[in-house]
Amino acid sequence: MRELKATKINAADFAPFGTFFSMTEPEGYPLQGEIHRFYPDRISGTCMGSIGFSPIAVHKDERIVKAAEYHTTTWEGIVALDDDMIIHVAPASAGAPVPELTRAFIVPKGTMVKINAAIWHLCPLPLNNEVLHAMIILPECTYANDCTVVGFEEKDWFKITV
Repeated sequence: MRELKATKINAADFAPFGTFFSMTEPEGYPLQGEIHRFYPDRISGTCMGSIGFSPIAVHKDERIVKAAEYHTTTWEGIVALDDDMIIHVAPASAGAPVPELTRAFIVPKGTMVKINAAIWHLCPLPLNNEVLHAMIILPECTYANDCTVVGFEEKDWFKITV
């Protein structure tokens, strides 16, 4: 089975798949008041209709990836709440999975990633904890009306290592 080493997320390597920003250690010029600093619009995305904020709990396993999903018309936001997370992404490919082009990234806790529309991915994986709690941000009901999950042939399965 092919092994895929997860690397620390960085802007240059992640740019083809989306963007990211630390929500707990923000950078850049803030709008400030007496007791606050506000960092507006560090990640944005368009949406027709309502946005859903959905918690997910992912149990630690062997990190063997056997499938991936994509959304034809929408981006997906993910924020790790209580552990660093591992995400895997592969380029858009008109619905035919390309597991051989997958990249894996380690994303610090408190950092939001925005995965572009049509990018292959699946749920985030815990780096350290037995269970990762994260927030998934999608237009409402994307999981029901714009989510294509494709299982890989066994020869295309891969194991993510750190």
